[in-house]
Amino acid sequence: MTENAQQQPPAPTTELPTQYAPADVEGPLYERWVERGYFEADAKSDKPPYTIVIPPPNVTGSLHLGHAFEHTLIDALTRRKRMQGHETLWQPGMDHAGIATQNVVERELAKEGKSRHDLGREAFVERVWQWKAESGGQISGQMRRLGDGVAWSRERFTMDEGLSQAVQTIFKRLYDDELIYRAERIINWCPRCLTAISDIEVEYQDDDGELVSIRYGEGEDSIVVATTRAETMLGDTAVAVHPDDERYKHLVGREIELPLTGRRIPVVADEHVDPEFGTGAVKVTPAHDPNDFEIGQRHDLPSLTVMDEHAVITAHGPFQGLDRLEARSAIVAALRADGRIVAEKRPYVHSVGHCSRCKTTIEPRLSMQWWVKVGPLAKAAGDAVREGRVKIHPQEMEKRYFDWVDNLHDWCISRQLWWGHRIPVWYGPNGEIVCVGPDEEAPSGEGWHQDTDVLDTWFSSGLWPFSTLGWPEQTESLAKFYPNSVLVTGYDILFFWVARMMMFGLYAMDGTPPFHTIALHGMVRDQFGKKMSKSFGNAVNPLDWMDKYGSDALRFTLARGANPGVDVPIGEDWVQGSRNFANKIWNATRFALMNGATVDGPLPDASKMSPTDRWILSRLNSVVAEVDAYYDDFQFAKLSDALFHFAWDEVFDWYVELSKTTFQAGGEAAEVSKRVLGEVLDVTLKLLHPVVPFVTETLWTTLTGGESIVIAEWPTDSGFRDAAAEREIETLQSVITEVRRFRADQGLQPGQRVPARLSLDGTALAPHEAAIRQLLRLQPEGEDFTATATLPVAGAEVALDLSGTIDVAAERKRLAKDLAAAEKEKAQATAKLGNEAFLAKAPDNVVEKIRGRLAKAEEDITRIRSQLERLPQA
Repeated sequence: MTENAQQQPPAPTTELPTQYAPADVEGPLYERWVERGYFEADAKSDKPPYTIVIPPPNVTGSLHLGHAFEHTLIDALTRRKRMQGHETLWQPGMDHAGIATQNVVERELAKEGKSRHDLGREAFVERVWQWKAESGGQISGQMRRLGDGVAWSRERFTMDEGLSQAVQTIFKRLYDDELIYRAERIINWCPRCLTAISDIEVEYQDDDGELVSIRYGEGEDSIVVATTRAETMLGDTAVAVHPDDERYKHLVGREIELPLTGRRIPVVADEHVDPEFGTGAVKVTPAHDPNDFEIGQRHDLPSLTVMDEHAVITAHGPFQGLDRLEARSAIVAALRADGRIVAEKRPYVHSVGHCSRCKTTIEPRLSMQWWVKVGPLAKAAGDAVREGRVKIHPQEMEKRYFDWVDNLHDWCISRQLWWGHRIPVWYGPNGEIVCVGPDEEAPSGEGWHQDTDVLDTWFSSGLWPFSTLGWPEQTESLAKFYPNSVLVTGYDILFFWVARMMMFGLYAMDGTPPFHTIALHGMVRDQFGKKMSKSFGNAVNPLDWMDKYGSDALRFTLARGANPGVDVPIGEDWVQGSRNFANKIWNATRFALMNGATVDGPLPDASKMSPTDRWILSRLNSVVAEVDAYYDDFQFAKLSDALFHFAWDEVFDWYVELSKTTFQAGGEAAEVSKRVLGEVLDVTLKLLHPVVPFVTETLWTTLTGGESIVIAEWPTDSGFRDAAAEREIETLQSVITEVRRFRADQGLQPGQRVPARLSLDGTALAPHEAAIRQLLRLQPEGEDFTATATLPVAGAEVALDLSGTIDVAAERKRLAKDLAAAEKEKAQATAKLGNEAFLAKAPDNVVEKIRGRLAKAEEDITRIRSQLERLPQA
């Protein structure tokens, strides 16, 4: 903790403004936390460590609801562990985001009428660094708005000097272990970004295309193939059929003519071909299709590249120089003119891959690239989970993880960009290849040059759990905080970022996995469950909601929807509801302070407490235990819901209200309840703090005079339980609830006073008569009291005089009309459900709806009859 943390806090005050204004509180509070060093982590501490890394946001990014959701969950975990006495590190940082960042800077250059080639590589990279310093990383300020308790002094960037050394080190080790190699393979190629891109950077969507069936060869030696990419036929080097397909056995091993080219190509038999799909024959273009490439390898077929990096046709002939889409139309037209088109289907909707950055249709392309041999690395990553050394939560996500790591293909790690970690390989004039480690001199002299490619962004972010702690140096931080305690991330990148961290962590750290637990969450969606997108018009800037309702309201809404591995719907009205909850906490604490609630001294002995006091303390300890169990199981929705209902329903709506009569009466009982109320608020605010940090900090420091709730001690279950008190107060609640329901049914206003006689002698309710009368607005019976309605509840009796408060005749008439409507609804629903012909034809959801109507009608009939019985005679 910093020196500032030792300063004395300001003198406590028991006064709070009448209303909570988040905008006035949140910014100054956060800066105070940072200045006092509450979020920093000391590697020399003897406290047990608790480590979480931030999934590094792109330097080009800004805070979206997905970030806000994930950060809320991580912040809640780390704040709780800090309060539990752990040396807590939430490691912040950003990713250099190779393609995204290069695109941003290239667009800026385009406004000046320049390209990166006009600047040259060195000047362009310098320009990117300049952009990063001036405009990158706006998300850091937005994280502060949200309340992220990260160790800012440890902030890292995937291109900083230390992380660059880590990248070069692991590349060298993998290369020396023959786990990195260079080879010509099919990759995803973006003709706009002019680079290979990873699978995660490809977005698939249904596009309108065309499916054309083309006849290759002549007469009985002809064969029909179908394709959505007619332009690639210029690079066909075979036609493939299934070995067992009797239709084509006479053609296997023979050659047929490839239209428009004058070339003859073989017919090969390969089990990859599905004889039931289409004509059972497929064109084979090894240089432009991943499956065709594999067929080509098995049959030693040549690979003909017919498009350049811009997806322009390079094959000699009339189509040379045409863009791929222009060539597609021209080739189909030429085939049609030649009588080669057997069938055309247009539009033909099919899934097409697009670059996630620029939305250009990607092109499978044969290219010389650098690869990681993932076989042994992926096996280790799978074994770590199978052996229980790493837990995946929720457990049902394990299958998806195994499906991925057990079937991983070698990973293409090179990118044809200028911004990123340049591949540390030099080529000599005589074909020499030298991989250079961070402490080694690069070869120099005439003819030597470094590889021009950079590494996939996921390569450096895969090192994040240990590179941020100083690896490859054996630092104190690495010894203290590795492995991470838990990784909190979305299930959507389980396969990409998580799998890469597992592979690299196990490899670099001598078999020690990068984290003990992988806690997966879902995606944030709109209130109707639809994916949020600018194109859908339902995207939300979380800063707008924070400005309007406060950061705590947004955080609580997100946490309350966070069931493990499940998508999270969110709507503005829910955030507004969470704002109301924050206001409720504020107003209840303000009431408590005005009535002398205190945390001074030990709790009074239970023998001096009222049943109400013992009830709320018993419930408080149960909630502490419940919340702890939910935290340990990453059940954020359940813990938030438990706290919401305990705070609002039990503390504020019941205990505070029941205590009002005690406070008014004064004496020793009031002093005991003031101390109990202070204790309940102290613990409840601590339990709420990790999810709603700002309002709880303000209220807790005012209530207790403590320095900060951030460093307060997390509550523990004292073991105090009082089942008898809980039963007694539950009975009291049932009486009050029942009478309130009856009052509402009779149309009485909540504040309207009604004369009543309470017969409570001999019951557990006798000591609570004053509270019952106050909460139910029941005034004492007068001389002219007439019991017009009597309610037997919980062994007691509440008699009410409703004369003069309601028009009994009008009320009976209204209820009779409602009863007739309910009985009619019941008769109609019963008749339909008794009709066998109807049940045989009606859909299940329709039948279920009618059953629901019947149940509702029966419930209404019971309720209305009860109301009529309780009404006095007109």
